[in-house]
Amino acid sequence: MNRDQAQALDVRLLNAGAALLFAVFLGATALTLVRWASNSTMFNLQGITVQGDVAHANVPTVRAHVVSRVTGSFFSLDLARTRSVFETMPWVRHAVVHRDFPNHLRVQLQEHQVAAYWGEASEPRLLNTFGEVFDANVGEVEIEDLPRLNGPQGQGLAVLAAYRALAPQFSALDLTIESLELTHQGSWRVGLSGGAVVEAGRGDLDEVQARTRSFLKTLTRVLARYQRTAGALESADLRHENGYAIRLRGITTLAAVAPTH
Repeated sequence: MNRDQAQALDVRLLNAGAALLFAVFLGATALTLVRWASNSTMFNLQGITVQGDVAHANVPTVRAHVVSRVTGSFFSLDLARTRSVFETMPWVRHAVVHRDFPNHLRVQLQEHQVAAYWGEASEPRLLNTFGEVFDANVGEVEIEDLPRLNGPQGQGLAVLAAYRALAPQFSALDLTIESLELTHQGSWRVGLSGGAVVEAGRGDLDEVQARTRSFLKTLTRVLARYQRTAGALESADLRHENGYAIRLRGITTLAAVAPTH
């Protein structure tokens, strides 16, 4: 190795050593800053800003369900855990949590939008517009005349879809669906305003819609024959193979009527 090569190697070694020392210095400085930030009260959480759907996320509710369970500083706070804490609040479907430097949190909430009551009247729960069952104070529901839906676990969306499809068919005769149930045997039961019950039978939504449509045409003809309004309907059974059993108030017996197509 000649003298020039030796000098070049020395320069590279010096540069490498300087870079290493600088990296060590930066690492030590960063570690010191992290320790300082972790221990500094400056970064302790001082406030939470709640945005988005806040109809039910008032200050007392947030204080009762969240404040005591959100721990840590701006740097040490676990965002995933904090999000799950907010999502345990009644009415909250989804939460997104952001840090706002140096010591605040900003939370965007999405609340459940109620579509129906769910389950038995003795144990009321709520169903949102996504077909998800959730628990909240039913006394806080502001929408009047919500239907009561029911079905096996995991079938909330299917029952809600059936209600949305069948309700307009009955409303054409000024009948309102007050309840709709999918039984564990796979049969549909419709409860109407005025107390009438319609056993709509088994099948997928297309089949039930078609059967209901045919039944309502038949009902219109029967009502005209007996000079009754749709409010006179007391019960109907659509599970017969070749017809429907219909009972009207004021008429004690009525033979099964063939469907009108």
